[in-house]
Amino acid sequence: MKAFLHLALVGAAVVPSFLLGCRGDVSSDPPVLLERNMFDQERYNPQGKSEFFADHRTMRAPVEGTFEHFDTPDEERFMDNPVVSTGMDLDGNAYVPAVPQLVIDKGGGLEALVNRGQERFNIYCAPCHSRKGDGNGPVAQHGFANVKHLGDQTVRDMPDGQLFATITRGKTTMPAYAAQIPVRDRWAIVAYVRALQLTLPTPAAPAPTPSAPTPAPAPSAPQEKQ
Repeated sequence: MKAFLHLALVGAAVVPSFLLGCRGDVSSDPPVLLERNMFDQERYNPQGKSEFFADHRTMRAPVEGTFEHFDTPDEERFMDNPVVSTGMDLDGNAYVPAVPQLVIDKGGGLEALVNRGQERFNIYCAPCHSRKGDGNGPVAQHGFANVKHLGDQTVRDMPDGQLFATITRGKTTMPAYAAQIPVRDRWAIVAYVRALQLTLPTPAAPAPTPSAPTPAPAPSAPQEKQ
C-alpha cells in the first residue's frame, strides 16, 4: 500500500512537469485551430479588386446621407470657423495673435482652458518636450534630436495662431497632431504653453565657434652674400 502511494505521489509530480516541458517544442504538425476563420481572415488590399461588390471596388464610398461625426457640437462649430480651425485671420494672410475669444468662452473661461491644456500637453507633448517644456522629455533622452525648448525666443515670438498651426500640421521632425487632438484641445495646449513659458527661462544662445588663429608667416630663407 505504501509503495502504491509512493508511486502515485511520484507520478503526480512527474506528469505535470513532463507536460509543461512539452510546451514550445518544435513540431511539423499544423497547429490546432478550432475556428480557422478567426486565424486566417479574408482581407483586401487597398485599391484591390473585390468579387463581392458589383463594381469590384474594395474601397467603399461613404453611404449616401452620412456626415462627419464630431465629439462635441462645439467641435463642429469650430471647424466651420476659418479663424478657429486654421489659426489664420479671415484673409488668410497672417496668424492670429491670441487664442480666439470664442474658444475661451466655449472652454469655460481662460483658467479652465489652461487646465484642459495642461492635461492634453502632458499626454501628447510632454513625451518629447517634457512636462517642464525644456525639450528634454523621455523621447529626447532616448536619442530623438532637436526637440524644441518651449522657452526659446523663437517660440515666444510666435503668434498663438502659428503655434496652433504647428500643432496641427507639424514641423521638421515634429509630426502633425490634427488627427489625434481636436481643435479645441489644440487651442487649450496653446493657452497652457503660454502659461508654462512664464516659468521657463529663455535658453542661452550657443556660444560662437572660435575661429582658428591665423598662422604666422614662414621665415624667409637667408640670402647668400655676394
